[in-house]
Parts: sequence; structure tokens; C-alpha cells
Amino acid sequence: MISPSINSRMKMLCELAIQGTRAVTAKSLLWCLGVALLFMATGCRTPGEWKQNGFKVGPNYHRPVEPVANAWIDAADPRLVSQSADLASWWTNLNDSVLNELIQNAYHQNLSIRESAFRVLQSRAELGIAQGKFYPQQQYLDGGFTQQKFSNANANSVFLPNTSFSNWQYGFALAWELDFWGKYRRMIEAADAHLDASIEDYDAVLVTLIGDVAQNYVQLRIVEQQLEYISENVKLQKETADIAKARFDGGQTSELDVDQALSVLAQTESQTPALEIQRRQLQNTLCILLGMPVQDLVSCLGHAPIPSTRTDIVLGIPADLLRRRPDVRREERKTAMESARIGMAEADLYPAISITGSMGYSAQTFSQMFARDAFAGSVGPGFRWNVLNYGRILSNIERVDATFESQVAKYQQTVLQAGLEAENAIVTFLKSQEQAEKLDESVKAMEKCAEIASVQYKGGLVDFNRVSLIEQNLVNQQNLLAQARGNTTLGLVNLYRALGGGWDIRLNQPTATSINTSPEPISIPLEIESSDLVPPPVPPLAASKE
Repeated sequence: MISPSINSRMKMLCELAIQGTRAVTAKSLLWCLGVALLFMATGCRTPGEWKQNGFKVGPNYHRPVEPVANAWIDAADPRLVSQSADLASWWTNLNDSVLNELIQNAYHQNLSIRESAFRVLQSRAELGIAQGKFYPQQQYLDGGFTQQKFSNANANSVFLPNTSFSNWQYGFALAWELDFWGKYRRMIEAADAHLDASIEDYDAVLVTLIGDVAQNYVQLRIVEQQLEYISENVKLQKETADIAKARFDGGQTSELDVDQALSVLAQTESQTPALEIQRRQLQNTLCILLGMPVQDLVSCLGHAPIPSTRTDIVLGIPADLLRRRPDVRREERKTAMESARIGMAEADLYPAISITGSMGYSAQTFSQMFARDAFAGSVGPGFRWNVLNYGRILSNIERVDATFESQVAKYQQTVLQAGLEAENAIVTFLKSQEQAEKLDESVKAMEKCAEIASVQYKGGLVDFNRVSLIEQNLVNQQNLLAQARGNTTLGLVNLYRALGGGWDIRLNQPTATSINTSPEPISIPLEIESSDLVPPPVPPLAASKE
């Protein structure tokens, strides 16, 4: 039996050992911090930079230099107005109610928009995960019951008062890696920039969608105008063929005129199937953009001329591209994300400092679980330093830094591409106007020539070759005129697209009066309004009233 004096001495020794362990632990932690600061001072960041960066390693993000022109190439043209442009609902400038309705339906029904919207929600959830890692990474409750029995045949069992016992326990444990080097704050910066980039990607898809709807609609009206011209020319050439047949029957000309007239007529009629193929393909494309199965849209779209445009346009300045174009803003946000990831990689060079602790109750019987003496707990600091990594950390930093530099180049290339698309659209818009004006004059003159030639041929004043040449030229000139008028409108559409116009529709929410909104919107979590990202679906276009 152990005497009380020996018990007191053993208790004193245990307390001294515990105090010594605490002292060693504190000294070890201070030594660790000192070495870490020394390593940081001789590494890639000085203590001053670390402090100025908000106690975060890695570079603070600075927006790269953008290669943007000071003015448009055709800035001197009076048709270009260098004022702040309102591009929120640019398609309404075309004064086409059917196009307005198509764009509204596409916004509400297009599946690519919905896909992009849910990618935004995914990025927002990832930001929430990153923010949660800044706080204690492990916090959990645990509990349990164990029944244990030791062997009676074991040599040590003779010293145990009882070889069978039970244990009840429950408690709370915590592990917190402190963000001493800014790793988790850089992670939040990267996730936040990625969320911004996903929103800009959503807006870029929206700009592309609206531009595609407008472009396909205008091309459809171009084809319909060409079909109308073909129909008029077929009617004219049938009259000419009848005149040739009458002259042949009267012995005033040979059968050659009749055959030539029928050949010209058949050649003109042969253009109709090719144009009808284009019309059907454009309608099918519009169906997909509207998020519905391919179907005949003739009754829905009705008949309308090629949308007309103003002769002048408000552009703003080239620098507005950086503010307006979602794809440019997206790449800038991705650049910020890659910059933050450099800090995340550099943080692995330094020791991870953490605090761990637990507290709870443990007792042999359940009735003793809530007794004061059943309480137990521990808390203390610690560190983990991956020192023997064989260059993996430095190589990873080089990899992340190269990714950042690559993203900077991609961002600058996107800015250059934006300027290219805008300049190409400007010159197309301006020169197509001039081309359409000249072709309009040419068609009017050719129509007059066709009338005169028909009268003269009927009176026998000219031969059929001249009539045939004029009629064929009229067909070609009218087709070119329809295409030039359409190109003027397409140039404007592409210009608005190049300027980043249209994504504001999710903010302004213009409503088409003929659309019946479905009562079943998609549920969007995280306090995001359905109208902001994922609009409710609507029925297909109703047939237009004529």
C-alpha cells in the first residue's frame, strides 16, 4: 500500500512536469515563430511587405495595363457620336416589335442562360466554403459508450482493482489553423474574384444570345426580301415569255426568243428553293435560341421588312469597352483570381500555426456524467511545417505565377480582340450604308430599264438578248440591295454586340406585352432573385396578328 506522503510527492512531481511541458511548448512556439519570421525576411517577402499587405504573403493585385486605343479609326465621320452610349435595350432602336418579343422570349427560355446562371450559384457556394475555412476548420461534438474487459491471465492484471469497466463520454473538440500568413484570406479573394468572373460570364452569354437572336432575325428578313424580289421578277419574266411566245406565234421572231425567255425564267425560279432552305435553317436556329423544339415559325413571325437603322450612332470611346464588355471584365476578374492564388501557394512555405482543444465529460456510469468531477479538457497551440518537400512548394509557386502571367496575356488579348470587333463592326456599318445607297440607285435605274426594254421588245424595237440581260441584271441587283440593306442592320447589331450591349436586360427587365409569364419560376437559393439570373420560363411565341 502506498503511503499518503508518497502520494503527495508524486502529485507534486506530476504538477512540475506539466508546468515544464507548458514552458517548453510556449518556448518552442516562440522559437517557431522567430524562425518563420527570419525565413520570411530572407524569402520572397519582407516583413514590411507582409505587414503592408495586411499580414498576407503574396502580391496584392493590381489591374494590368490595357492596350486600348484613344479614339476610333473613323472618329472623324459625322455619323459617329462620341458620347456615352445607352446600350441597355439597343435592339429597340430597330423599331421591330417582333424582334423585341423574340429577345424577351430568348432571355426567359434559353437553356445556355440557365446553365450560366447555375454556374454563378455554384461559384457563390464555393465562396461560402472559402469563407468558412477562415474560421475553425474542425468543430464537432462527439460522444459514446465503451465496455472494456482486460484479461485476468495477464501479468499486469493483478495490479488492477477491476478488470472490467465501462465508460461514458461526450464533449466538444475544435481545431483552428490560424490564418497567420493570409492563406485563407487569399483563398477568399480568389473565390470572390471567381464569383465575379462567373457573373461576367453569365452577362457575356446574355450579350451573345441577344446578338445571335437579332442577327438570325435580320438574316431571315433579308432572305424573305430576296424571295419577294424573286417572286416579282418571276412575274415579270413570265410576262416577257408570253410576249416572246406571242411574237413567235405571229411570225415576228424565231423560237429562239421563246426558249431563251423560258431559260431565264427557270434560272430565276431555281433561286427560290435555295432561299427557302436558308429561311428554314434560320427559323430552326431561332427555335434553339428560344429554348424550344424546332418548329415552323412562319405564323409566329409574320411578314416584315428588314429592320431599318439610323444613319448615325452613339458609340462612346474605346475605353468604354473595358467597362461595358462582360468578356473583358471576366478575364480581368480571372486575372485577379490567379493573383490571389500566388499568395495561397506562397503560404505553404511557412509553418501552419494552429490551436486545438477539447472539453467534455467522462464517467464510468451514466449517472456520473453530469458531475463536476467528470469534466475534462485540453487546449494548446501547435505548428506543422513542411520543410522537406524537395522543391515541390517552390515549383508550385512557379506554376501558379506562370498561370497568372498567362492570364494577364489572355486578358490583354481579349481587350485587343474587343477593339478589333468594334472597329470591324463600325466600318461594316458605315460602308454598308454607302453601298446600300448606290445599289438603291442602281435598282431604280434597272427597274426603269426593264420597263422600257419590255415595251420596246413588244414593239420590235430591240432584240430579246437585251431584254434578257436587263432582267438578269435586275435580279442580281435586287439581291445585292437586300443583302446590303441587311448588312447595314447586321453591322449595327454586331457593333452593339462588340460594345457589350444587352446584358442590362437582367437589371432593367423590359417586358413584352404579348408574353404570358409562367407561374412556375425556378427556385434560386442564397437570396438571389429569380429575375436577376434565372428568369421563369414562358410559353412559345404566340402567332402575330396581321
